[in-house]
Amino acid sequence: MWDCTLKSSETAPNEMTSDALALLDREVILATQAGLPLVPEPYQQIADQLKVNVSLLKQRLTLMRDDGRIRRIGAVPNHYKLGYTANGMSVWDVPDDRIQMLGDAVGDLGFVSHCYHRPRFLPDWSYNLFAMVHGRDRDEVFEKAKIIKELLGDDCRAHDILFSSRILKKTGIRIGG
Repeated sequence: MWDCTLKSSETAPNEMTSDALALLDREVILATQAGLPLVPEPYQQIADQLKVNVSLLKQRLTLMRDDGRIRRIGAVPNHYKLGYTANGMSVWDVPDDRIQMLGDAVGDLGFVSHCYHRPRFLPDWSYNLFAMVHGRDRDEVFEKAKIIKELLGDDCRAHDILFSSRILKKTGIRIGG
């Protein structure tokens, strides 16, 4: 329940007090942190549950994404159920001064589900670019890693693939209700 009255689909957040918006943002996070409902209009269902207008809900989600409270909104497929049982974290040693450009290029590949810049731990660990690749078997993952290596070109000084040995439950940070 909200201590505000929505007058129309155009109700602006500035018509609510900052305390009401903070409370609404918390309720939006609680309602979405486990995932969006698998229905034709998930935002409408959440808005109905929170008793707010769907446009206000979308405004709050956009604001929280833009200010960094929410990193992203996206689908998280279960690769195993889709038949992708070979999962390899490819690790790459690339020049630090080019990692942003190279990471963006690798992350834009359709078969890379996650791409990260991570610190090196020299002398034992020289890898600073990580890219998760999924395949139906290990050979497919190796083929995709070849594509990454070709993309990196001379910037690839070394690489390896670390294959998953078991499934771990994946969840983001959760807040309590």
